Formats: sequence, C-alpha cells, structure tokens
Amino acid sequence: MANSAHIPATGVVLLVSLCMLWGGNMVSIKISNQGIPPIMAATVRSIVAAVLLWMYASCVGRGVFLPARDLKHGMAIGALFGTEFLILYYGIDLTNASRAIIFLYTQPLWTALGAHFFLSSERLTFTKSIGLILSFSGLVTVFATRPATLGPHYWVGDLMEVGAAVLWAATNIYIKRFMLNKPITHYQTLFSQLFFSIPVLAAGWLIFEWGRPVQLDGLVVGSLVYQSVVIAFASYLLWFWMIHRYQVSRLAAFTFLTPLSGVILSGLLLDEPLTALLLAGLALVAAGLYLVNRPS
Repeated sequence: MANSAHIPATGVVLLVSLCMLWGGNMVSIKISNQGIPPIMAATVRSIVAAVLLWMYASCVGRGVFLPARDLKHGMAIGALFGTEFLILYYGIDLTNASRAIIFLYTQPLWTALGAHFFLSSERLTFTKSIGLILSFSGLVTVFATRPATLGPHYWVGDLMEVGAAVLWAATNIYIKRFMLNKPITHYQTLFSQLFFSIPVLAAGWLIFEWGRPVQLDGLVVGSLVYQSVVIAFASYLLWFWMIHRYQVSRLAAFTFLTPLSGVILSGLLLDEPLTALLLAGLALVAAGLYLVNRPS
C-alpha cells in the first residue's frame, strides 16, 4: 500500500505515539543538561544513533554511505543538522522546555516559506498563508510572556530555538531540492545527517564546553538513552517507513500534536508554569501548523 492516501487506525496510533515521543524529547534534553554539558550530549546522541543505524542497515542488507559523487550533499545536510542541534541543545539550557518545543516546531512554517522561494512546485496557497500568519502570531505571543522562573537571558535561548527551527527547515529544503531526485535511500539521508553532524558538534563541545564537569545519575543517563536510541534512531526510522507507505502531506498534518504534547509533558514532568498566554501562543502555532500541513 505504497503512498496510500488513507491512514488506517494502526497508522494513526503510531503517528500519535510518535508525536508524544517527540514532545517528550525536549523534556529529556532539559533533564540530561543537568548532568551533561548540552553540546557534549548532542555529540553523543549523534554518535550513538549513527552507530545503531549502521548496524541495523547492515542487518537488513542496506547501505548507509552515499556514493562519492553525492558526498558534498551529505556533508551539507550534516553541517546544517549539526549546527541545528548545537544551538537547540545549548538554547534549551537558557529557556523552558515548554517554550523551546513551541519555537522549534515552527519549523513547518519556515519550510513552507522557504519552499515558496526555492521549490517551484511548492508555492504558498491561501490556506498555507493563513497558517503562516496564525503561527507567527503564536510565536509573537509566546515571546511576549515573561516567565518569572527564568534568568534574564531566557530570550537568547528562545531565539536559539527559533534558529534551530530555521536550520531544520533549511535542511528539509536542501534535501528536497538536491537529493530527492537521486537514487538515495532514507537510510543514507538519515545516516549522513547523523554522521556528518558529529564533527560540527564535537568542535562546538571542545570550543564552548571543554572542562565542564559531567555528573551522571540514572535519570541523566536514561534521558540521553531516550534521545539517542528512542528518538534519533528508532522514531526516525519509523517515520521514514511511514513516509514510504503513506502520503507525506497526510502524515505531516499530525505534527501539530508534537508541541501540544511537549508543553503538557513539560508542565507535568518539569513543573514548568503553563500560563494562559503561553497556551494561547501554543494554540495559534498548532492551528497554523495544521493549516500549513493540511492535505489539499
């Protein structure tokens, strides 16, 4: 049932489960940052996920390395991916996970905006434009909140999460423009992102965090395992499997659930304040995400 327009009940359950897992990712990063320097944690995440992906692909008889002629594209998306996670992990150290998840998941908005200018087949429609306006209004609304529990530089963390969203969008557009029409599998694309991000993240760790102490406990280690094994390896593989089975526009419409679950989990697990203004911004962003990703 390749590229089916209909997603059965089991597929819907998987999608909702994925969104819940992705929503919990920011919470896990916030927890692991308490014992592991942020960029160091991001480096370990990429290394572990890349090794697991290579092992899995080898078991199912699939290659993960790009041919030499396409190596430059792998390095490009790896650099974008690495820079994205460098500022994502560092930025969440300065702000709340509930705010970070909202800012990060404005990615579809930047993707839609960039695609309008760089991908001739994906112009903005009236519905997508309304979605962009709604989500940008939500972005401004969340920025307008003044969390009393954070330090004076929380806005730097907010901007870094928006920057991570823009880099995520740039990676998507680059892949669509330069790699989708080539005989490149999703194993190769995902492995390139993970593998070539390692030098970027390792350099950031050495430059910005060398000498910072590491304090490991069960919760910190468990959070890093969650990010590396559950999110970066297993959930991404499942997502790519679903992309090959169902229409991507149908799948993407569910992404508005991710910031919703992330904000709820941040309140439940981290005891972060969920103010009316924050929830209003979340609602606007989620509504905009749905309209941007809504199937025609």
